Order: sequence, then structure tokens, then C-alpha cells
Amino acid sequence: MDTPSLARLLSPEGWALLNALPPYDEKQAMALATRLRADGVDPELAAAALTQSRLRAKARAKLGDFADGMLFTPDGLEQATRLVVAALHARRYLAAGVTKVADLTSGIGADALAFAGVGLQVLATDVDEVTAAAATVNLRHFPEAEVRHTDGLTLDLAAEGVDGVYADPARRTRGGRRVFDPAAYAPPLDAVWALRTQVPALGIKVGPGIPHQGLPDDAETQWVSVDGDVVEAGLWFGPLAPDGPGRSALVLAAVPDGAGGSRTATRVLRTGPGDELVPDVGAVGGYLYEPDGAVIRAGLVAHAAAELGGRLLDRTIAYVTTDQPAPAPADGAPPVATGYRVLDVMGFSLKRLKAYLRERGVGRVTIKKRGTAVTPEQLRSQLSLRGDAEATLVLTRIDGAQHVLVVEPLAG
Repeated sequence: MDTPSLARLLSPEGWALLNALPPYDEKQAMALATRLRADGVDPELAAAALTQSRLRAKARAKLGDFADGMLFTPDGLEQATRLVVAALHARRYLAAGVTKVADLTSGIGADALAFAGVGLQVLATDVDEVTAAAATVNLRHFPEAEVRHTDGLTLDLAAEGVDGVYADPARRTRGGRRVFDPAAYAPPLDAVWALRTQVPALGIKVGPGIPHQGLPDDAETQWVSVDGDVVEAGLWFGPLAPDGPGRSALVLAAVPDGAGGSRTATRVLRTGPGDELVPDVGAVGGYLYEPDGAVIRAGLVAHAAAELGGRLLDRTIAYVTTDQPAPAPADGAPPVATGYRVLDVMGFSLKRLKAYLRERGVGRVTIKKRGTAVTPEQLRSQLSLRGDAEATLVLTRIDGAQHVLVVEPLAG
């Protein structure tokens, strides 16, 4: 979205058109565009409105009903924090006693919305004019939130009365390619975390693939997953890390609320300096557990194994095995791992596996893998599957040798 398109949408005619459009349907988009032109709507305005309608529909997965009243840029939506996670960010600042947060890279304002929503004053900045304008629209209902088109690193934080800082540096190039080197973030990660000398309550959202090497030793680094999808990591400094430095995994999952709906359950697994565990390694038991992705990224597989009462199949592979089913988490918290019952174990042999599946009439397989170079798509094509039965195969390494585990998911 460019500046002229945004200006058109913010005109009374444009805003009315955008909010009068039916729910976005890709299959009907061309017909709707044709109808709008036939009704005399300016083609450029119609295109801008339909683009926003499409972005709003896509944004609902992250922002729920809030998306229906917001404006987006494609890049801003891509980087926007999910609302359920942004709300937890806001609670950190609130619990730390922060009163005014500077969101130095606000994007379209998802985190700023959450900050303002819990009563914090917000100063949101973005270097892109169109993005800052979209954030201004998105924060229009919060008089305590101010948006500026500027470089957040140039702010005089003390003069602005800021006692909390948040940043979400851009991690993609203009061409859309992911950036993994923190020094290549925009702004560079070093420049942002240096601000903790001015404002101790500093939080930084980073990509979940950030390496452990080089992480600041005075931060809590937390990896976050939502319904099994690892969505971010965060660096939290000073009063925003009340349990002190270390690594943690925050697992969020939708669970039934008992009234026909659902609620978001949370679970945190963490380790501090000196709390490292050496995992047991042993033979395959009756059950297999795959730790949540946030647990794996945080390097807490050994801690998950201890909680599950299990051992690893291999010291370098994130599969845990137990002899008995692991107890259910207390208080309705989400599990730290997905469980399976082990039905069979065999050394990897394509011929033997094909015969095994053929004898059981297996026509559909789910293939999971860790520690093997086998490509699931290629293996599936080689299995010549026929039949009505289904199976779940786990390809992994045991005692240095490739194996196949035939498993079935545990209920719940």
C-alpha cells in the first residue's frame, strides 16, 4: 500500500467503501471488482479497498475481530505480533510497574494496541511513513497512544518520560527474504539492546531461529509457540524478567472452556544459569513424546524429558520415550510435548517397510522425522501405498542407526 492509496482509503468515500465490503472471498474478488467498477467506483480506490479487505481477512488469524477495523501493509501484517502474545507482552510491562512504553518499531501497531489496551501510555514510532499512518488509524481509539513517523532510536527517552522500551526489529529484506543475522536486523539488535543502560525495562522481539551463542547473559530469552507453531522469541531485561536471566519456553494452546468455547492455556518451562540437565538416554519404551517447538528452540528438551519421566532416544535428537504414559499437566495447562503410543520399531529398510504397510492395508501415512536425511515426500512416493488404513511413521536415529517407529497419537 502506498501513500496515495492510503489517502484514498481514509477519505469518507474510501472508508465507507472499505467497511461496506462483504467478507473477503478470493473466488469472488474478481467479480466484486467488476461490480464496483460498474457501480462507478474509481478503479484505484476499488483496488485499494479490496487489497485491504484481503489483508483484514488474513489478519484475523493473528488479531481476531480487531482486524476488521484496522489498516495493514503486507509487511506490517507479516511481522505483526499475534494478539494473544501481544497481550502477554503488555502484562509484563504492567507487572513491572511501567507507565509509558516507547514502541520503537511499531509496524501497524499490534503490540502498541495491547499496551494501550491495559492502560499504558504508548509512544509508537516507525520509519516508514505509510506504516506509521496505518498505526495511527489502528490506535485511533486510544488517546493515550501517540504515533510518530520517525526513527525510534533518535528519541530522547528521558525527556519523553519513557520508563519501558519495546522493539520488534525488521527481520526481512525489502525483497521478503528472511534475515537471520541479528546484526542485519533493522535496526541492528546491538543498537536496540544497548538501550537497557538508559531504560532497564527493555523488551525485544526476535526471530525464533536466533542462535543461543551471543545472547546477552543478563536477559531472559523466551521462545513462544501458539497451538504448536513457534511464532517468536523475546529478549526481556531488567524488571521485565522477574525470575532473572535464563531461557524459557512459553507454550500457548487453545483448550475447551467447558461452555462450548475455548480459552488460551499457558505453560512455561524455564532454566536459569547453572540449571542445565544431562538427559538420560535409553531404549525405546512404550510411548514416544515430541517436545513442543518452543521447548526445542529453548534447548529445554532435557527438562521436558525429566518432567515426562522419560529419556532420550539419542542425546542429539528431540524425541523422548517413556515406559508409561506421562501424567497430564496440572490445572489444565497445555502439555510440553505431543504423545504417541509405540506400536512397532524396526531398522530402516524400504523393502521391509513397504511389506509391513502392505500387509496392514495402509493407504495413508503421516511421516515425522528427526536426525535422518530421508525426505518424507520422496519416501511416501516410494511406499506404493494402497488400502484404507492410516499409520504414523517416525523416522529417527537410535544408537546411531536409522529406525522407523510406527506410532499412534494418544487421545487428547
